[in-house]
Amino acid sequence: MAATDLNTVRQTIEARLATELASSPAISVVFNNQPFDSTTQDTFVQCITSFGTGGYLTMGGSANSTNSVVGLILLNIFTDEGIGSGANLVIGKRLRDLYNNITVSNVIFDSPIGPEVLSSSPEGKFQTQVRITFEIYEDL
Repeated sequence: MAATDLNTVRQTIEARLATELASSPAISVVFNNQPFDSTTQDTFVQCITSFGTGGYLTMGGSANSTNSVVGLILLNIFTDEGIGSGANLVIGKRLRDLYNNITVSNVIFDSPIGPEVLSSSPEGKFQTQVRITFEIYEDL
């Protein structure tokens, strides 16, 4: 079997998020390397998916073996500055519930961390962040 297509994993993560944030109340979502003007949106979520460490789970070389690939989803939540953290926490709960300790299309999501308040927000925005690690098993 071939190595896991990381774009398929990314699409699984992003499709789940896009579907959730399209529902009531709808929230704009922006993914890596997409043009986006944050000044036109009061509230939005930025999704960054990264692939990190990997490990051999079985010995077998490039065939008949299994690897573990671990990744991280960073979900940055932005709302208008000066209105408190309540809106961010409500959105954060939606995002936590979306990925909390579940498996979707062979992507295993861990318990989320956050939402944590970040101090380096774009001007005029209040920012919190939810982080979720995930793992996939790659059969070669």
